[in-house]
Amino acid sequence: MSAVGCRVTSLFSRVFARCTVSPAAAGVGGLNERITSRAGRVPLVQSRARSGACHLATGKLVRNGEEKKAVICIEGNIASGKTTCLNYFSETTNIEVLTEPVSKWRNVRGHNPLALMYEDPERWGITLQTYVQLTMLDRHLSTISSPVRMMERSIFSAKYIFVENLFRSGKMPEVDYTVLSEWFDWITTNISIPVDLIVYLQTSPETCHERLKQRCREEEKVIPLEYLESIHQLYEDWLIKQTSSPLPAPVLVIPADHDLQKMLHQYEENRDKILSASYL
Repeated sequence: MSAVGCRVTSLFSRVFARCTVSPAAAGVGGLNERITSRAGRVPLVQSRARSGACHLATGKLVRNGEEKKAVICIEGNIASGKTTCLNYFSETTNIEVLTEPVSKWRNVRGHNPLALMYEDPERWGITLQTYVQLTMLDRHLSTISSPVRMMERSIFSAKYIFVENLFRSGKMPEVDYTVLSEWFDWITTNISIPVDLIVYLQTSPETCHERLKQRCREEEKVIPLEYLESIHQLYEDWLIKQTSSPLPAPVLVIPADHDLQKMLHQYEENRDKILSASYL
């Protein structure tokens, strides 16, 4: 078995070791509706089809014996300011912050599938995205140590945004896309992945491109503006227009084209709405 295969097998073992089978309960479906938060002008997109632990399909796997805690996912384009947002809230008591496991994507026993994907997405897209899907599931299912968990992105955006973009751009063969989709559908059908709120940092592709050039990460040097435009459109279709994929939770939209001080001010303004996610 290859080094990557060994790491994947090990992660699968840890993921499923943390799961138990839930008692039967009726699932809830429904339409999405747009509502406005009373606490301010920032738009809030509400979904009736919640993924919380109260509505589980028969036999769905859940984390072992955990009480309900709030899970907030910070979503947005590359260089939209997710790290800044997470750093800001990490200083708040009783919040657990989980960043994307980028270090794992850069080093799977000496291999860098993230860099390989950017260099040759048609060859390495499924390799990276399979590992992204697994490591994000590992993040979702890990034991929550605080009343509120704040995550950088989610298993949902991994599929709805980045896998979808590879396929639509013609850089992922249909067979690879089908395999990843089958895996994702099985995971979300059989494993409970509660999300209480999505915070969408809405940025223009141009702003993201400028920020990318300033932070100079090695793997990101090859990312063109067109790629960021595609990711932006997929996010808009999913979280704003709601015309592509299901929403796993309500969405709080924060305009994020501003400088650091303005963004910190916006996070403070929206603190109460973000941290009351478990009551939405």
